Formats: sequence, C-alpha cells, structure tokens
Amino acid sequence: MDKLKSVLSGQDQEQEDRGGLSDVIDASSLSWGTRVKGFIACFAIGVLCSILGVCLLWVPRSGTTLFAVFYTLGNVASLGSTMFLMGPVKQCKRMFEPTRLIATIVMILCLGLTLCAAFWWKNKGLALIFCLLQFLAMAWYSLSFIPFARDAAKKCFSACLS
Repeated sequence: MDKLKSVLSGQDQEQEDRGGLSDVIDASSLSWGTRVKGFIACFAIGVLCSILGVCLLWVPRSGTTLFAVFYTLGNVASLGSTMFLMGPVKQCKRMFEPTRLIATIVMILCLGLTLCAAFWWKNKGLALIFCLLQFLAMAWYSLSFIPFARDAAKKCFSACLS
C-alpha cells in the first residue's frame, strides 16, 4: 500500500526544491485515507451518471440530450476522481505529457462537442458519435497509465482485423 501511495503521489520521482509555500500546501492537504474515499465517491458518482445517461437514452424526445449530458458529466467526474489521488496540478501535468497529449485533447474536445451537439446544434446522431469518440478517447487515455497496455491494445485490434 505504501508503494502505491508513493507512486500515485509522485514521491518516487526526483524530489523538487521545496519552499515555504510547498510546506503550507502539504500541511493543508488531505490525508491518504480521505483522498481514497474522495476518489471512490467521485468515481462512483461518475459511473452512476454514465449508467443513468444510458438508461435515459430511450426517453422520448429528450432522451439523447439527457444521455449526452449525463454521460459527459459521468466522464468528467470519473476523470476528476483521479485528482484526489494525485492532486489537481500533478494530474494536469500528467494529462499533457507527450504520451497522453493527443488522447487528452481529443477527450476534452469530444466532451465539449458532445454538449454542443446536444444543446446548440440539436443533432442527436452527432451527439451519439461524439459520445462514442469520448469513450474511445477516455479508454486510450486510461490505457496510457498502464505499462505496455497501448501496445497490447494495438496488437489485439490488428489481430481482430486480420
């Protein structure tokens, strides 16, 4: 458990020059147990919103819009849950590392375009396409945190196509 805690908090990487402001931030930060509880709660809310969105898909007239909104909120909450473990600044830095940059941009773009398609353009088909792209971008982004997972996914996908 201590190894997981040190990896997620980034303590196994080189230590940065710590100043007075860093000590204040550390003194007011959440405990590890509180961070794990926050992660679980936020992730559960995200999963529930996504499931609720899928259930609302078949509501007459506004079902697709409700699906797009709840599915997008679920993805944002699930992504935000990891900020409890790493902290918001470290999470943002890791999101925009070169290995995750394209997946992050596509994911954020699809989150916004899903809501635009649902509310402003009122195009249900486009909203569903953006939700699918949102899912794929989130999956590709998530795989980037697991060593060699992207390579395995590429090999599996190419094996299925051939």
